[in-house]
Amino acid sequence: MTAMTQVAVCGPADCTPDEAAAARAVGRLLAERGAVVLCGGYGGVMAAAAAGARRAGGVVVGILSGRDRTGSSRDLMVVIPTGLGEARNALLVRAADAVIVVGGSWGTLSELALARRGDTPVITLGGWRILDSAGEPVPGPVPAADPADAVRLALA
Repeated sequence: MTAMTQVAVCGPADCTPDEAAAARAVGRLLAERGAVVLCGGYGGVMAAAAAGARRAGGVVVGILSGRDRTGSSRDLMVVIPTGLGEARNALLVRAADAVIVVGGSWGTLSELALARRGDTPVITLGGWRILDSAGEPVPGPVPAADPADAVRLALA
């Protein structure tokens, strides 16, 4: 038996309707292609990605910051409470073969940075644009045009 590809979908718990729609589409498309969807397990982008994947018959794993399942998305199939607070972001991205970032928040930025430090591919769909001191994009995060492009890039 071979391991399934695992893709983390990261984004803010307090997201816009457009970010939620994009995350749902990303979750659905990943599930349709047989990838396991990993997320932080709570609301916003995380819940939207979980809902999209679950409705498409996919496997959804939530790696929670809290010590129990309180507040977790009902669309998770596997729930892993860590009690690690924001340090759980490192576990989430280290467990992933690729990371898709939808939108942006400080927690999302930490996930993007931790993923890149671990050489995990990062695909961005809106949100953070990281520039160097000369104002040029930092190599690493790959911008996607839309959810289908993000999934294609993540699974490439």
